This record gives sequence, structure tokens and C-alpha cells, in this order.
Amino acid sequence: MRLLATAQALPERRVPTAEVARLCGVPEAIALKRSGVHERRWLSGQETALTLGTQAAREAIARAGLEIGDVDVLLNASGSQLQPIPDGAALYARELGLHGAATYSLHGTCLSFLLALQHAALLIHTARARHVLIISSEGGSVGLNPRQPESTLLIGDGAAAVLLGPPTRPGQGLHATRTETHPAGADHTRISGGGTLRHPNHPGAAPTDFTFDMQGLQVLKLASRVVPPFLERLRPGLSHGLPGITRVIPHQASQAGLDLLRRYHWPEEQVEVTLRTLGNVIAASLPLTLHQAVEAGRLKEGDTALLVGTGAGLIAGGVIWEL
Repeated sequence: MRLLATAQALPERRVPTAEVARLCGVPEAIALKRSGVHERRWLSGQETALTLGTQAAREAIARAGLEIGDVDVLLNASGSQLQPIPDGAALYARELGLHGAATYSLHGTCLSFLLALQHAALLIHTARARHVLIISSEGGSVGLNPRQPESTLLIGDGAAAVLLGPPTRPGQGLHATRTETHPAGADHTRISGGGTLRHPNHPGAAPTDFTFDMQGLQVLKLASRVVPPFLERLRPGLSHGLPGITRVIPHQASQAGLDLLRRYHWPEEQVEVTLRTLGNVIAASLPLTLHQAVEAGRLKEGDTALLVGTGAGLIAGGVIWEL
């Protein structure tokens, strides 16, 4: 599987941490230290996750020198959904003018893009599709609760699109993939409302049920325990080095989450970071960080990338990809 193009679309509004800290009633210095985020983008005006995702997708297609009709499969890999029904991929297809192609979503919260990447590789390598378009677009700012500063200080909005095609040389594609769920963390990060368990007509439903609720310390404790053995199962040696890896593209969960990477003796100069300027953009964090690395020339064809992270659930996931 070959990377044909990446693209991003960001909201116009830049929100400094000082503004969010005031909203949450937290001193700015503490907010900066805890989150690691100096600014993030939030939706404003007529912007939506749908408009951003569509914009990124159009740019990725153009960058690849293709037309919308060349897309065989469109995968929506977003953590915050546009609406329950119909599937968000159908809404993107309508906006893009994509008719008759296969379109559907793969949802793994913050790791949705990793699941879509693995799925795209299967489709391409089994010749079920030639060109696969992945869209990860997030508008999480609309569901923030200022009384929950852990999540409010972290979340940013934005979209990325990645276009994939068949390999052009032996060895090009995914060399290893792994996903594990550790359900002891199922309640550590959640939005409890919006489904059939806590629906709008539920007698106990409250507005806060439809906003982010995160227990960051519990997430960090669980991740610090389960991630090292997970990394060894993905590729032996990853829990104490970067064997065969050119660059790490981690999910931008939080400053504390990125600090954990130091325990694995991964050189900081090999780790791509977008947290400071974009925040945690949920499922779009991984493709946005990938896009930054590609655009800056820090990741190019022939290099080997490790895309890795954790998501609500708690899910740990990673892929090793020779571009």
C-alpha cells in the first residue's frame, strides 16, 4: 500500500490556552503545564466537521492527481460522529459528489484512523480496491464541558484526509499491525449520552451526558501499565528503542501521554509532535501529525513510520508502515 497524498483543513479560529484557562477557571500557567497545548483551533461561523473533512478530502484527491471518480472506497475514521444515522461516510460522499463507491465508517475513538489504515491495506492488497480515501474530521469543541478542564484544555478541531493506492515496489506497505482493548478503562474517557443506553428521552438524561468526561490520571495509569508489553507484541524491542523505525507518529493525547514515550528511550528528534499548536484532535490527531511530517520532509517514500497511540476503551493500537 502506497501513500499517494495527505491534506489537512483547520478552522480559522485560533484559541490560545489563556482563553480556555479562563473559561475553565484554571490559572494559565497550570493549564499550559498540564495540557502541553499553547493553542488549538475551534469551529466558528459556518464551519463544521463535515465542511472541514470535505475540504481536506478534495485537496488530497487533487494532490494525488486524481478525480473523485477514481476513489473506490471512502472510509470515515472520525471519533466524534456527525450524526447517528445515516453513516457519516454517506454525508461526505454526497458533499464530494462520489456516487456508487463503497462508503462506511470505522470507529475506534482516537484510533479510528489506525483501524481505517489497516482496513485500507487489506482492500488494496487483495485487489478489492485500487484507491482508498480516509477522512478523519473532528468538531469536539462543540461537546466540551468547562467544568471538565482535563478535556476542555486539550481538545482541538480539524480534519485530515489520506489517499492510498497500490504499492509500486516490494515491501511497500504495512509491516506490522496490532490493536488491543483493555476494558478496565471503558469508563475513563466517555460521552455517555447519544446512544440507546442514555438517549434523549431517558428520564435521567442530563445535558452533561452529551459532553466529554475524562479521568486523565486513570487513563495514564492504565496506559503506563499496558502499553510497554503491547509495544513488544507489535515489534520486539519497541518498549526500549526504535528498531527499524525512521519516525514516530504518535496520537497527541496530552503532554503527560507524550512524556510517557521517553520511558521507551525513543529519541525526541524522531517523534513528531503537533500537540502544542493543534491540541488533541481526537481521531484526526494521527493523520494531521502524519501530514505535518510528510509536508516537512521528515517522512518520505522509503521511510518506515510507527503510528501508535491509545484511545477510549482503553484501546492500544499501532502500525509499522514502510512508505
